[in-house]
Amino acid sequence: MEHLYRIAEFIENYAGLTPAVQLKLVETLALLIAAYLAYVLLCRLMRWRVEDVGKRYVGRKTLTYAIGFFVLLILWRIWLGGQGLAAYFGILSAGLAVALRDPLSNLAAWLFITIRQPFTVGDRVAIGGHAGDVIDQRLFQFSLMEIGNWVQADQSTGRIIHIPNGKLFTDTICNYTQGFHFIWNEIPVMVTFESDWRRAKKILAKIAEAHTAIRSEYAAEQIRAAARKFLIFFEHLTPIVWTRVDESGVTLTIRYLTDPRRRRSSETEIWEEILSKFAECDDVDFAYPTRRFYNNAEEGKSGTRPRAPAP
Repeated sequence: MEHLYRIAEFIENYAGLTPAVQLKLVETLALLIAAYLAYVLLCRLMRWRVEDVGKRYVGRKTLTYAIGFFVLLILWRIWLGGQGLAAYFGILSAGLAVALRDPLSNLAAWLFITIRQPFTVGDRVAIGGHAGDVIDQRLFQFSLMEIGNWVQADQSTGRIIHIPNGKLFTDTICNYTQGFHFIWNEIPVMVTFESDWRRAKKILAKIAEAHTAIRSEYAAEQIRAAARKFLIFFEHLTPIVWTRVDESGVTLTIRYLTDPRRRRSSETEIWEEILSKFAECDDVDFAYPTRRFYNNAEEGKSGTRPRAPAP
């Protein structure tokens, strides 16, 4: 103990730090070391116990914020003794509410994201004209791996977008994957008026049935789980082909369920199969914008042809 007193006296004489300040510095250093060791230990425990990468990420983030919050509280007690805490926070909050309106809005939105979870890391969302996969969540912003923009069919652009959390309170957010993990995709196929459109429709229906996402039991269970959580109701979950007449031919639109991240790949597979199947048919052909002359007197139905003038 005598050596400690001498060390304290030496520091006071040459550094100007009183024994009380020296004690607070030692307590602060011990607190930071203990907090770091606790964080490392809990992270390792989480890595052993939690196999899901997404849950492990959220756990580390929550652990970081929780330990940081308690460290700040204890540091307050060490250096200020907790005196005037309520009055200080009252004055501070009034000033911060005006000066830091946007950061506080972002912080409130972070609490909303954490508790209500409109999205989590890994979800595909669209907000404020931007769309992408959520790759990070922080106190003041979240990050997206951008999709779309100049790249078609919801493919990744390679850019990372950082969006303030407060945007949740001002912009509409769309979640591609929460609850109902599938999206509807439509592929219009136009055939000529001379084609056997009924045969073409049967071919397209068979192709859509082979590529729909709800064939697996996993997909069916996801749909049932979404129906329990949200008021989601679809009259038909099986693929369907709709018929419409356009200027250049008969449009047959395939509508089917697909995984949001497989929209382009599934569309490619479907189109390749359509091209192969239609090539085998002599009475089905693709239509495209054309200009033609139609002589009703020669080509029209007998009941619609103009009558010859009476003698």
